[in-house]
Parts: sequence; C-alpha cells; structure tokens
Amino acid sequence: PMGSERTEIRKRQMATTPETPGAAQAQLSTGNRGSNACCFCWCCCCSCSCLTVRNQEEERARRTSHELQGEGIPNCEESPAPTLEEVNAWAQSFDKLMLTPAGRNAFREFLRTEFSEENMLFWMACEELKQESNKSVIEEKARLIYEDYISILSPKEVSLDSRVREVINRNMLEPSQHTFDDAQLQIYTLMHRDSYPRFMNSAIYKDLLQSLSEKSIEA
Repeated sequence: PMGSERTEIRKRQMATTPETPGAAQAQLSTGNRGSNACCFCWCCCCSCSCLTVRNQEEERARRTSHELQGEGIPNCEESPAPTLEEVNAWAQSFDKLMLTPAGRNAFREFLRTEFSEENMLFWMACEELKQESNKSVIEEKARLIYEDYISILSPKEVSLDSRVREVINRNMLEPSQHTFDDAQLQIYTLMHRDSYPRFMNSAIYKDLLQSLSEKSIEA
C-alpha cells in the first residue's frame, strides 16, 4: 500500500511539471518574443529589421546635416569695399548690382538670410563654366553643377520649370559652356523679380548705404 501511494504521488508530480527544461525554455522564449515584437517581423525590438532601417535613415539624416554644417558658407568673392557711388548705382538696376563683386557679395548676404543663396551660387557657377575651354574640365564642372543645383536629391537644388529641366537633361548628353544657359536666365530673372526688390528695402542694404553716407560726410 505504501508503495502504491508513493507511485501515485510521483505520477501527480510529473503531471504538474513541464516535460523537459528545454520545452520550458522554448515556451518562455516564444512568449517573450511575442510580447516584445514591435512590428510584423518575428524578432525582438533590439534586432528588428524595421528598426534597423529606421535607425539607418536617422543616422543618414544626421550625417547629411553634419556634412552641410561642416561645409559652411562658401567664401565671398574678393573685392574692394564698395564706394557710395557704387551702392547708389545698385538701386538703379539689378544688372548694375550683379556687375560688381561687391554688389554680388552684398546680395548673397541678403539671400542667405532668406535661405536662397543657392540661386546666386548657381548663377556664379554657370558664369565660371562659360569661361572654360577644356572639354574634360567643362564636362566635370557641368556634372558638379548638375549634382549641386539641378538634382532633386541636392539640398541646394534651385527652382526650375519642367521645360528647362528637359533642356538641361538633353544638353548633359554632350555638356558645353552653355549647357545651363536657359536655367541661368530663369534663376537670374527669379532673383531680379523676387529677391532684388526686398534686398533694396532690407537692413543689409540700408545700413551699408547709411554707413558709406556718414563716412562721405565726415571726409
């Protein structure tokens, strides 16, 4: 009788205990995986492929921002300080403003405050391209201009209509000094009509004009 009672107790214990430690561990692991799943993939949060992609995108954005900050603002053109006569002439026409390095520098400073300096940089790059005669240099500079100011992936992309973009894409098959002529004219017109009037009313222009006027009186 005692033996049969012990046998019965042992059977009860076996019935209430997991079959194997491995099975219990597998059950625990599966349960944890299900509770920690953060998306449709069957994995834990720390190694989820969706999170990996998201983290890569965030890192790429941070790196791009850091690179842009590292580049800084391109140096202005070298030029002597403008005279009062020159600054007064800038108010007569946009062409006179753009003809002098000092005028372009002052206008660039204003465009920077409006986050549109890329318009001037693109125009200047096109002017530089026109001075080249070496075919390989022309091709390289045209490629860089396209990547910097035409590509929709560039943070410095300028605003161009579809017709002009089509012309550029055709011209890029055989780049020349005049590959971006239509685009340059469109950006020049945009700066003239849109930014130039605001520049003439800006503190940058008025302060410069006042400073030169005071110096002229003192002299």
